[in-house]
Amino acid sequence: MNGTSTVLIVVGLFLVGGIISFVKQQMPRSLVVLLSIGAAMCLVAGVMRLEVWN
Repeated sequence: MNGTSTVLIVVGLFLVGGIISFVKQQMPRSLVVLLSIGAAMCLVAGVMRLEVWN
């Protein structure tokens, strides 16, 4: 696991926490969807950069 994949996974998990918080605060659904897309992209990019796939 290198530094870039670690950072991407941590940022993705941070954004997932933001999604949970925004849903509890009843923020607009479009904002939650946008945050969800960003979190998913970070997590997928972090997992794809892992050395396991080589």
